[in-house]
Amino acid sequence: MMTPVISVALGGAIGSVLRYVVGLTVAFPLGTLTVNVVGSFAIGMIWVHLADRGLQHWLPFVMTGLLGGFTTFSAFTLDALRLFEEGRFTTAGVYIAGSVILSLMACGLGLWLAKGMTT
Repeated sequence: MMTPVISVALGGAIGSVLRYVVGLTVAFPLGTLTVNVVGSFAIGMIWVHLADRGLQHWLPFVMTGLLGGFTTFSAFTLDALRLFEEGRFTTAGVYIAGSVILSLMACGLGLWLAKGMTT
């Protein structure tokens, strides 16, 4: 069995590559929004499935590593500030609100769906 540190590192490497690929294929700033919403949905779903099945040993790899590497708050803040610097204030506001609201909704949906699947 891998140590949690190696597990996080491996998951982070995979998640970071996936995030990079999305950034190449989805136009700025929607790439970061996409990974944050998809990652929020996934974290909601996966949390329930791992916890309900006694698979907590996967949490470092999946939650901290894979999804931590895939989603990125730091890129979100940089994207938002770049939009402000470019004078795209409406786009920045929509991007910020959309990122927060859609990510919260996606995580909630993931939790709700996963809990429904386990009952």
